[in-house]
Amino acid sequence: MEKIPAIETQPLILDGGNSIRPQKRIFIGLLVATCLILAPLLALLWYVPFVGFTNIHPYLPLILGIVFGAFVILVFSGVFLLILTIMLGRDLFISKRLRGIIVKIVFPLLIGVGRLFGVSKAQVQRSFIEINNQLVLAQKIKTTPDKILLLMPHCLQFHDCPVRITGRVENCKRCGKCHIKGLLEISEKYQVGLAVATGGTIARRIIVERRPKVIIAVACERDLTSGLKDSYPLPVYGILNHRPHGPCYDTEVDLKRVEQAVQVFLPTPESAKPSSEASP
Repeated sequence: MEKIPAIETQPLILDGGNSIRPQKRIFIGLLVATCLILAPLLALLWYVPFVGFTNIHPYLPLILGIVFGAFVILVFSGVFLLILTIMLGRDLFISKRLRGIIVKIVFPLLIGVGRLFGVSKAQVQRSFIEINNQLVLAQKIKTTPDKILLLMPHCLQFHDCPVRITGRVENCKRCGKCHIKGLLEISEKYQVGLAVATGGTIARRIIVERRPKVIIAVACERDLTSGLKDSYPLPVYGILNHRPHGPCYDTEVDLKRVEQAVQVFLPTPESAKPSSEASP
């Protein structure tokens, strides 16, 4: 098993694969709390009808206890494997399946559990994004540049820019007033796709048209978590935007981090040639 390629990130990402930063601790902490809440609840569900079940059949309480116990063991095992994947920074051959469970089941559940412990929805969303990224990296995806898509939000464009770039980002005049210029330079340098979306519907249409094998997406917490769920099982590496002027207005992105993410998913230089299956 190979080590996950390192990406230099904000203080939300694993530090060399050996420690867990605060955002991931939130997600894992809520997972453990959920398990600790779930176990006694299942025990109670088993105990309350205990007397009634014995009247039906003397072995029925035992059977129900075994079923509930197996479920609890399964949940705890999943949490353990998830933590192990994050701590080791290695592919345990189940990272893709774990990601599916987290996206479809665990994340919505943790939003509610987070409220019980005073953890805001935004904090859970940020933690979910970091966990998702770790599991995507654990898959050790390598693909040709034409199968990598940089999917950006429209709010990155300078608010007073008269140029329309949602349909064709190459229309950008590269005046340098926003980060679209830098993203174009990354796109051209590595020959990867770049698209700007105004919302989830447009983003989904772009994905269908481009048919990428991996997406590097930039957005706020709400849009990123929504996009991760909508795009599953397609691997999406999420990067939070910066909002120095407030949400949806002249937002920014860490260009260095975007470039590093692109490098992680590219093959070795000698094999980085466009595939014959590339869409026009």
